Amino acid sequence: MPSSVSEFVTLVSNDGFEFIVRRSSAYVAGTIRRMLDPTSNFAEAISGRCVFNNINGIVLEKVCEYLYYNEKYKNAKDVPDMDIPPELCLELLMAADYLNG
Repeated sequence: MPSSVSEFVTLVSNDGFEFIVRRSSAYVAGTIRRMLDPTSNFAEAISGRCVFNNINGIVLEKVCEYLYYNEKYKNAKDVPDMDIPPELCLELLMAADYLNG
């Protein structure tokens, strides 16, 4: 990773919540990885800031939690279940579908 590229990126929900996450964790999501690709010429790649107009703060917080969870347990066996509130399941499924694009 070039020295000019920050180790952290900012993910912003449609209701204005900002989450600063490690770039390596954010790259778990295909859509975010492509948005932040320095060769893409996307504004997000330059600013290191991704705004998601279709994901609210509660869901994006859980997405960020998953990004770290995935990175932590990437090569582990007997991975513990992640706590997901039932009322968020549908919205998380839609966010996952969009973010892995």
